[in-house]
Amino acid sequence: MPVDQTSVTDLYEPTARTDCRPLLADPDDLTVVHSPVVDLADGSVTGWTAAARFPGTATPDVWFAAAHDAGLAAPLQALLLQTALARRPAAGRLHVPVDPWLLGAPVVHTALSVPLTGVVLELADANVDDEAALLRRCTVLRERGAALAVPAALLHRLPQLPADVVLLPAPLVAGLAGDTRRTAVATGVLAYAAAAGATVLADGVETDAELHGLLDAGVHAARGWLVGPPADGYGPAAPRVVRALGTRAQRAGGDTTVRGLLRPVRTWSPGRDDRQLTPPVLVLDDAGRPATLSLVDARTGAWFEAPAALVLDVGTPVTEALHRALARRPAVRFDPVPCTDAAGAVVGLVRVEDLAGAAAAR
Repeated sequence: MPVDQTSVTDLYEPTARTDCRPLLADPDDLTVVHSPVVDLADGSVTGWTAAARFPGTATPDVWFAAAHDAGLAAPLQALLLQTALARRPAAGRLHVPVDPWLLGAPVVHTALSVPLTGVVLELADANVDDEAALLRRCTVLRERGAALAVPAALLHRLPQLPADVVLLPAPLVAGLAGDTRRTAVATGVLAYAAAAGATVLADGVETDAELHGLLDAGVHAARGWLVGPPADGYGPAAPRVVRALGTRAQRAGGDTTVRGLLRPVRTWSPGRDDRQLTPPVLVLDDAGRPATLSLVDARTGAWFEAPAALVLDVGTPVTEALHRALARRPAVRFDPVPCTDAAGAVVGLVRVEDLAGAAAAR
């Protein structure tokens, strides 16, 4: 399904946005970027995490600390929720951070008075003064459709929290590979998640070693700069990460889909100023769907445009993909084929010669 970033805006956007003056001159001073969350079993993008951005060079934690000092912690939290929930992905889940001690604030309660299906509310690792009240509020939010993501450290202090997702913090992830003690902690968190019917999401993945450590430990999902940095809109995960995870899945389970054959591709949308990207480039239409391919003729080195006449889901079997590619008209029959994940995000290209080789090897 293609990602439509505007289709639900009018449905969810509050009529009046929270005023955070004098901290912010205007509510639009807070913007939201998104980073992909990837399923480590197959490389598919399951959702995106919303993060606040502010004017200037100060990091978001500095702004939120200043809001706390100015008595504006609750209004700023509400503004983040309003801004993030006003525009949601057409498919996949939206993760939004929230401080647990602010859930009882009226302005935050109002910001959450919208449909919450497909929303993952991520509790910050903060002190909780009234545990019973927090449990009641979380129960109500889950009854209204929200999923709850809880840091492992907060669960240690309050194990009754109804977690749908357990968060592994970046400091633990950073030293996981090859560290038996950290791996033991992660294993304990995975055991808790299995007993509670939850999944485990690793935060702050930045290196291949960290990714492989998570895979070896059996962690379910991950996000971070390696997986995909924060960006406007709802972009795909890094192609090489998707390709590596797909190849691993194929080797482990005999996967016969195109997932392990993906090659990276740049995407370009109308209105951007970086059109002179080196091919291959996939040009998207206004709705974010693949429209045309910019390719290079191997014989002459000249660039040329070709229609994206066929788009495959990464779960398409190799033999089916090869048959559909070869069924195209002769002029485009051997052009590479764009591939998308379950959320409709472009994750790479698959070449016809790779399809033929994989099909012959089966």
